[in-house]
Amino acid sequence: MIEPERVLEALSGVRDPELDQSITELGFISDIEIDGDTVAVQLRLPTYFCAANFAYLMAGDARAAVLALPGVGEARITLEDHFASGEINDAMGHSKSFQEAFPGQAEGGLDDLRNLFRRKGFTARQQKLCRALLNEGRTLADLSVMQLGDLEPSPELQIYIERRRELGLDISPDAPFVVDAGGTPVPAEALEEHLRFARLVGVSIEANAGLCRGLLATRYGIPDPEEVAPT
Repeated sequence: MIEPERVLEALSGVRDPELDQSITELGFISDIEIDGDTVAVQLRLPTYFCAANFAYLMAGDARAAVLALPGVGEARITLEDHFASGEINDAMGHSKSFQEAFPGQAEGGLDDLRNLFRRKGFTARQQKLCRALLNEGRTLADLSVMQLGDLEPSPELQIYIERRRELGLDISPDAPFVVDAGGTPVPAEALEEHLRFARLVGVSIEANAGLCRGLLATRYGIPDPEEVAPT
């Protein structure tokens, strides 16, 4: 039997490509229905005009995540209340590519777009770890020579390592900690500027995420996840 909790856990690995956050954390899943080996998922977005390529990526990733669950034979992903719902839902139902779903409107694949946002997510996650270490009293010189194995295990470190893995970067314990998105170590003399840029990337992502959560809460009359006190 397929449990809803397992479906949610699988969907928690699907991220909004721009916000680098899980679609479950953002509240983008409105409903899950299970009938035998068929799982139907309703996906909602903050605005009617969210970019079609972003919406397609999330719907496609959600479908792949659900299909990967043991026992699932069919995954039906439905995007609701969106200007491109028809095209995207048809694409999900017939395994169409983005180009097939939007003929004449899409040039090339979505790999470049996905990689762009992976690089941004990697940069922002690295900056968070660096900021925490600097707050603990480490110096820029310390950071420039640190290796991944020097960092204390933490959930944030695990996410950072996963972002490195997605970009094909070295994740071994003796790999340099602070590298650019291409894997080149950042020298001590360039670290301050590197972190300043990374902070701007992180602030932009966090601001957009906050805006999207607020818009989603307003649109559907649901609590903003960031404002719900833990019980």
